[in-house]
Amino acid sequence: MAPADASAARVAADPRPAREVDGDRRTRRTDVLVAVATAVVSLGLLLGLPYLDAVDPDTLGRALVAPAVGSPAWILFALVLLAQSATLLAARRVPRTVPVVAAALPVVVAVLPPQVLDLFGLSALPVVVAVVLVALRVPLVRAWPCVVLTAGLVALGTGWHWAVANGAFRGGQVARGLADGTAQGITQAVGAVGIPLVVTLVVRSRREVRAARDAELVARTAEASAVVREQDARVDAAVSRERAAMARELHDIAAHHLSGIALMSAVIDRQIDTDPVAAHEGVRQVREQSTAVLEDLRRLVGLLRDDAPAERAVETVAGIVDLVERARYRSDVRLEVLPGEHPLADGIGPLAQLAAYRTAQEALANAALHAAGAVVTVTIDDRAADHLELHVENTAPRDPSAQAGAGDPVPGSAGAGGNGLRGMRERAELVGARLQTGPTADGGWSVRLDLGRQAAEVAP
Repeated sequence: MAPADASAARVAADPRPAREVDGDRRTRRTDVLVAVATAVVSLGLLLGLPYLDAVDPDTLGRALVAPAVGSPAWILFALVLLAQSATLLAARRVPRTVPVVAAALPVVVAVLPPQVLDLFGLSALPVVVAVVLVALRVPLVRAWPCVVLTAGLVALGTGWHWAVANGAFRGGQVARGLADGTAQGITQAVGAVGIPLVVTLVVRSRREVRAARDAELVARTAEASAVVREQDARVDAAVSRERAAMARELHDIAAHHLSGIALMSAVIDRQIDTDPVAAHEGVRQVREQSTAVLEDLRRLVGLLRDDAPAERAVETVAGIVDLVERARYRSDVRLEVLPGEHPLADGIGPLAQLAAYRTAQEALANAALHAAGAVVTVTIDDRAADHLELHVENTAPRDPSAQAGAGDPVPGSAGAGGNGLRGMRERAELVGARLQTGPTADGGWSVRLDLGRQAAEVAP
């Protein structure tokens, strides 16, 4: 199997997402690069410092104390640097262990001969890298024990090697040698652990602040988008409601006025030769109905215009009286008003009164269309203290082939499709009224609307 095929097979066998697998591979490559770079820099300095000192002895201001390249001490110290760099490969799996191990390895060889004195400080480079990695990946509240232990091991190894290399245990100046070694160890610990830790924490905090700002910006953008979407949804809902309201208004206008015009035109056609006076009266009624429908349409269209406000007449329960008067020419319509001790429709809100007017208008139009020759009775019962009742009932049609009422409109009529009853129900639900429709025992049709009264507005 080719290497590419083997790699693809491993990716396919891994249950994690491909993006996560690729991210782990990049992470492993990064760890390897960091470890290799640290080893190369450490060995480069181990090889280069003696050469620089030989070329320019004044580089350090004194003679460099370093073993010969290839000597046992040099090889042992080089192996220590390589081992320290190798520990960085595990910095992602065990980040808190790596700096401790990297700092402990030089302690093992702290007894190297004095020739390694000036090169021993190179062992701090892998420790610096390990401390930076642990500070970037582990919170300080969890990393501080390993950081303290790492600093202690760096101080111990550096101080012990300093004391041994300067002969503190051979010249009888043990106390002074230990004091100097301790100072050197503390200095090395601050430089290898303390300073990198502080710098890394500052960088990490600034990165976290920037990430938090970016997250906040993303959250604000998402919130703003959600608000815009919500506003768009509300606008769409409002437009849909307005469209439904306009559809109901157009249906009411067409069902009432146009159906009346059609019926009166048919009557005029039969009367124009036999009863010219009645035909003239019919023409006058047609003209009035035409004017009324034009005014209603003009008012409805005016509501849609932005350049000029339209006057909007609000129909009330009292307007049902005029509605019945206009309908008497095309049908046998009778009106009965049962008043109470208060003014008519007192306590009924304007929207509820409009619903009552439109219900009566629709019921009269449907009776004229689908119950030709029937007697229609409109009753307004305002005697109850808590509600007003509107009842529109027609008898069976004189023509047996005609339909009884608005419950089952004939195809092609203004009420076709049941839009009349649907509009009645929607208006009743809008104002919290109760609507009852259905056939009567004698083959007619009944529409009953109960409107609740606002008790606080009822006249005493």
